[in-house]
Amino acid sequence: MNFLAHAYLSFGEEEVLIGNFIGDFVKGSEMKKFPILVQAGISLHRHIDTYTDSHPLVKELQNHLRPQHRLYSRVISDMYFDYFLAKNWNKYSHIHLKDFSQHTYSLLAQANLPLPESFHRMLYWMKHQDWLYAYRTHDGLQAALDGLSRRARFDSKMEQASLLLQKKEEEFELIFFEFFKDLETFAQVTLTQLRLKDDCT
Repeated sequence: MNFLAHAYLSFGEEEVLIGNFIGDFVKGSEMKKFPILVQAGISLHRHIDTYTDSHPLVKELQNHLRPQHRLYSRVISDMYFDYFLAKNWNKYSHIHLKDFSQHTYSLLAQANLPLPESFHRMLYWMKHQDWLYAYRTHDGLQAALDGLSRRARFDSKMEQASLLLQKKEEEFELIFFEFFKDLETFAQVTLTQLRLKDDCT
């Protein structure tokens, strides 16, 4: 999943959100440098990614992407899911998406944690361009896909992925709703298990 989904799937727990958000920037045993609840968030991030990658509905969506985008199909499906989450935000949260986004940026910026410079650079642009809020529109998604395409090591054609979304938006949105229902339940159960594990150590 992408940034907005990881933030949402922290269920309002701020330290968990920080860990869930930075999961891709923390490698292996580096996790032990962080507070317990941040570690739980990092672990949750990894569990969410593994669950997502193996889910048959995600694979079904990625099958539509793979002929043109190959290895980048996973990245694009993650972006689609953040678009659908942002677009349907009111179904999932009583907090306005703009307020949720701004609170997330502030929380991350104020976290006094040993985060790599690459994360701080990314966070600067994320806040400056308001990525989390921008995901809700086709234009916002297109801007994100354009940026990813410029940074890709190979010819990803990610900048063209919005065309397929426009053609199959209704079908893909139904896949998102069914998958995200499963993912939300999985994340809640997993976070509970991680907290119980931490309480026992």
